[in-house]
Amino acid sequence: MSKLTERITEMEDCLDTCAAASRQLQEALDAYEKSRRQYAKLQAYYEGGQWQKDFEADEKGKVPQDLKRGVLSEDAVYDLLSENKELTVRMLKAVQANIEKL
Repeated sequence: MSKLTERITEMEDCLDTCAAASRQLQEALDAYEKSRRQYAKLQAYYEGGQWQKDFEADEKGKVPQDLKRGVLSEDAVYDLLSENKELTVRMLKAVQANIEKL
């Protein structure tokens, strides 16, 4: 294979990989943007005091045992909200790096 065909093949692979990554990012951002209201609602629930009341009710056995209640675990909501903050910072850094290359 000549250097010309090697280079074109390599760049074609780069194009395919980057195009696929771009499509995946667009889909992920669409889903993320749609969930923003849910994040806000969950954050208000967790930080506004209602989560604590529901947690205490669960501790007292007032919540049905067969009810899905992962939201009442001591770490699930906190971890998700923290992860969201870290993801936001990561996205900002990615945007900044891309803008600097323009």
